[in-house]
Amino acid sequence: MHDPDQAQQDIISDFSLFDSWLDKYQYLIDLGKALEPLSEAERTEDRLLHGCQSRVWLVIEGDADCLVIRANSDAAIVSGLIALLIRVYSGASAEQILNTKPEFIEAIGLQQHLSATRANGLHAMLNAIYATAKHYTPDK
Repeated sequence: MHDPDQAQQDIISDFSLFDSWLDKYQYLIDLGKALEPLSEAERTEDRLLHGCQSRVWLVIEGDADCLVIRANSDAAIVSGLIALLIRVYSGASAEQILNTKPEFIEAIGLQQHLSATRANGLHAMLNAIYATAKHYTPDK
């Protein structure tokens, strides 16, 4: 079973290997480049996330026991942010998702190093993930 807390610790550990934010940005970009691309058929208007300056398509499939998240963006750093969110939340249960706050964002210093528009996009992605998880756990 997927452990979101362990995934966050792994991200914090990975980012601690880099001394400068330039290196951390490059790592983010590399993570984004490694994302599985969405097909053209999946890049539809209804999957386009609003609240992001760049274009982000978000696909969440599964059920309350396991939600699989896939997403792509037309922006390099945003793609890296997507990769981090997928690493933490994809494969988790709806309840795990709702009980896992994205502590890695502050722990790696990301909040201070994102532009306002990227931070807004990150929060829009998180809100969409939480909203889907909430849909599968109506009692929450």
